Amino acid sequence: MSSATASTPSAAAPGRARLADPGYQAFVILRTAFTVAPILFGLDKFANLLVDWPAYLAPWINDLVPGSGQAAMYAVGVIEVVAGIAVALAPRFGAWLVAGWLAGIIVNLLTIPDYYDIALRDFGLLLAAVALARLAERYHGRSEH
Repeated sequence: MSSATASTPSAAAPGRARLADPGYQAFVILRTAFTVAPILFGLDKFANLLVDWPAYLAPWINDLVPGSGQAAMYAVGVIEVVAGIAVALAPRFGAWLVAGWLAGIIVNLLTIPDYYDIALRDFGLLLAAVALARLAERYHGRSEH
């Protein structure tokens, strides 16, 4: 005989189970970081509050782009904001965009003396962006769009 007070599975149970999944937690942490950081750093390219961004532009790249180093940083800022938004909306694509962008930044930094430590840090960030792209394949699949 079944009891009228028997509990039925809650609709919130799958959501709670997902939040308890360490892989999903890693996905959310990385997605949040790679949404917020590129947007903030991209916006700072217009204000130079955190650092003098043109100093991080290799002279050979500065010679290739039209205008000043600061003008180049404006373009970089726009790209970084777009990359952050792409991670927020479509992490399976946006994470690869960020990883590619970081690869370009690493090449730039490796050609400037005394910036190898920052290039190494950015390599770690590139690996984290790749991890986000892989996690997005599982946790932000086609069926969830």
